[in-house]
Amino acid sequence: MGEHAIPSSIDDITAAWVSEVTGFEVESLTAEQIGMGIGVSSALYRLSLHGPNCPQTIVAKLPALDEAAVFTSTMLRMYHREVAFFDELADLVPVRVPVAYHGDVAEDMSDFVVLMEDLGSLRLVDQLVGMSLPDAETAVDRLAAWHAAWWGRGDALAERGITVSLADPVYPAVLPMVFAEGWEKVTTEMEIEPQILGIGPKFADAIPRLLADLASGTNTMVHGDYRADNILFDAHGAVALLDFQLIGSGSGTYDLAYFVTQSLDVAVASENERALFDRWIDGIRKAGISDVDVDLSWHHYRTAALFCLVYPIVASRGMDLTNPRELHLIECMNSRFARAIDDLDLAELI
Repeated sequence: MGEHAIPSSIDDITAAWVSEVTGFEVESLTAEQIGMGIGVSSALYRLSLHGPNCPQTIVAKLPALDEAAVFTSTMLRMYHREVAFFDELADLVPVRVPVAYHGDVAEDMSDFVVLMEDLGSLRLVDQLVGMSLPDAETAVDRLAAWHAAWWGRGDALAERGITVSLADPVYPAVLPMVFAEGWEKVTTEMEIEPQILGIGPKFADAIPRLLADLASGTNTMVHGDYRADNILFDAHGAVALLDFQLIGSGSGTYDLAYFVTQSLDVAVASENERALFDRWIDGIRKAGISDVDVDLSWHHYRTAALFCLVYPIVASRGMDLTNPRELHLIECMNSRFARAIDDLDLAELI
């Protein structure tokens, strides 16, 4: 990957360019933007291809259209991580992921492109609705398989520069600043639950400690954004996974806590949270991993659940909160986080 010019916008993705970088025989193409209000760190497009030797559709991924989102993504090396994942890890993970046809990232990591298989025909669960318990159990089973495959190997991936450790200095260097900006925006432009208002002013100062804690045990590769909008199901119920811009190294409970607290309706999460945690532990053990400290994992789960406040607050910086879908997404994430504060007694961790 990386032998051809990176398009500066969707207008630069032409039939000739796609043919050159993929080897497909593309005579013409049309592009439509997809995933608005979902992938705030990137812009997604479905390309309809016409020619004798090419898929009918593929997906193109480019930097976000919002400058604040591009800044955060660049500082956190998010575009680099996704290209590196497809280049070095995609064939090794025990979960279906899109086939990548081309990927490249700029030297300063502020610009990138990925052309990948279009999995739009698979079933997607709307994150605003929330996953059913059977789907959630399947998603947790595949997450356990992912974590078991890289158990104890997460730090080595970070040392190679493919992932970023949760304890990497880049996070405390960037996140407190962008969190503060997002916090000012959401508290000015929308109603916030009182539980969150009690934690938010203290949160930025706690970020370094929370992240160091989440990298203090046996580390694996974390997906980093394991949520309903990135999890697809095929006709047989098998999982396919999207979005690898936040792959990291740390406790696998980071993914689990984010998934349970943000992708399930509050009632489903409240009733089944500990059972899904235990299911993840069982999945790790069934994969042959014996050194699972359940008490430490539960502590890390609660710590990760608290850290998840960073997602809606930072994401809001690149969102238009006058857009009903985007506002509803942040409201939904906040209400689910408020549930976790109460059920998991997260305020004591801050």
